[in-house]
Amino acid sequence: MSLLLGAVAYDPKVVTIWEGFRAWFREQGLDVDFVLYSNYERQVEDLVAHRIDVAWNSPLAWVRSRRLAESRAVTLRPITMRDTDCDLTSVVVVRAGSSVEDISELSGCTVATGAVDSPQATLIPLLLLEESGLRAGKDFEVRRFDIGVGLHGDHIGGERDAARALAHGEVDAACMIDSNLLLFTQEGTLPADARVIGRTARYDHCLMTANGAANDADLDRFAELLLGMAYSDPVVRYLLDLEGLKEWRPPRLSCFDQLERAVTATGFYDETGNIGAGDYRP
Repeated sequence: MSLLLGAVAYDPKVVTIWEGFRAWFREQGLDVDFVLYSNYERQVEDLVAHRIDVAWNSPLAWVRSRRLAESRAVTLRPITMRDTDCDLTSVVVVRAGSSVEDISELSGCTVATGAVDSPQATLIPLLLLEESGLRAGKDFEVRRFDIGVGLHGDHIGGERDAARALAHGEVDAACMIDSNLLLFTQEGTLPADARVIGRTARYDHCLMTANGAANDADLDRFAELLLGMAYSDPVVRYLLDLEGLKEWRPPRLSCFDQLERAVTATGFYDETGNIGAGDYRP
């Protein structure tokens, strides 16, 4: 029997990535196959229902998986994460000529965000504003760019559109992950002198997650092979570059607390993992 992995097809390169990894795993003696999903919600439900063995989860998908699994007495096993998933931050950015110097001064302003389900460009930065005393829809207005809904922010379009709105003077501030701020200034979407007025605490991103019903020996071997992938190996380097990492790392669960708070504060999911966001249609 194959170890069956689920991944979300947020980009055509996902097919190339997992076809390549599947071939490599089989060369190492582990039979791995994969299925692709159009959104994370279906993938999460299939993981918890044991229809797939492993899911390449977004951070928001991990939060929902954990809540669903606990409510149904299902065991999950975190497997690995990428080096690039660790210690990320999101930022709130204004134009260079803005009179706003700090996020506390955004009262009465309009703030652009990514898609409704983006942890890094919507949920976590809006939590930063709320915990600073500013409530969305009351103290400031949110202009949300719902690009790629269901992909949990994997689609960069929402963040880029938020940055464009800021550059064009349509909003007072915009939220994005720090790496995209660098990208947007390099590509000219944002001017190089755009200013950061707020930064979140550090958080982690994607998490390879297995269900507890999968074969332990296969999961052990799967984790061993991932952690043993060497960037110096030209066979896997191309795939690692496509997937955005140089090494796989053991999982850690200590840096998802901001997202957990954001999910609870917005009611995006309830404590049992049911979708609570009324305008969310993956």
